Amino acid sequence: QVHLVESGGGLVQAGGSLRLSCAASVNSLSINNMGWYRQPPGKERESVAVISRGGTIDYADSVKGRFTISRDNAKSTVYLRMNSLTPEDTAVYYCAAGVRWPPSYWGRGTQVTVSS
Repeated sequence: QVHLVESGGGLVQAGGSLRLSCAASVNSLSINNMGWYRQPPGKERESVAVISRGGTIDYADSVKGRFTISRDNAKSTVYLRMNSLTPEDTAVYYCAAGVRWPPSYWGRGTQVTVSS
């Protein structure tokens, strides 16, 4: 069982930045994929970014060039740096991890609200 705890959400103005962090309860070297999903109000959950143990990265088209995912295996933590935020980025952001993508393990989510 892998427990994931997110932090770093909040309220930011359009054009601003936030960094989300997610700490795993196990050595992240034992986890193949770590990353982030989000669920905007009234919409389905969608994959935002994923990084493999080997460093392969994939982003949703809507965040390419604005968001950066990284992982620190020494800290068992994955990060999501979000720049140039827009109101369309408002969502609950979920940390996720697992062998495959979609993953098996989920955090509880952290709210990101971008005001116009």
